[in-house]
Amino acid sequence: MLCEKCHENEAAVHFTEVINGKKREMHLCESCASELQPEGFSFMPQINFHNFLGGLMGHNVGPGSFTKTATKDLSCEVCGLSEKEFARRGLLGCGECYESFKHTLDSLVKRIHGTNEHNGKLPERSSDRVKLVKEIESLRNQLRQAVEAEEFERAAQLRDSIRDVEKRLEQEG
Repeated sequence: MLCEKCHENEAAVHFTEVINGKKREMHLCESCASELQPEGFSFMPQINFHNFLGGLMGHNVGPGSFTKTATKDLSCEVCGLSEKEFARRGLLGCGECYESFKHTLDSLVKRIHGTNEHNGKLPERSSDRVKLVKEIESLRNQLRQAVEAEEFERAAQLRDSIRDVEKRLEQEG
């Protein structure tokens, strides 16, 4: 197969990318591939962590781009780090920054993980008893939310589920 760019050399680099479900393939010789990306073969721009965080926060901080002005002029009362500086560096200044930028961090974590609540993971080999205790804890949280939302029919179903799991837990010993 010949290089798609120069149509002279044999293609040695085969690149496939899928963006939004659309697949694109490129077949290039080493020379043309190195012209496209001198630092190493990759067609995608290199992303570092602070650019990634800045992008998620709505700040465009890459080279040659402009930095979006923060809507609020938030800064940490202890270390003085501003929200704009946090977006640029991707690093917090001190422990108090977590409280100062709580709203921003909560929404950022939610965008990355889909939730800002840590549920933890259990290893496959953990005992069934631990899994049952976790299940009861989860059901109790759901029950509390159902009661607060006045969804009493759902709350009754959750209560029954809790009782079933508690019985299984007793049988485990």
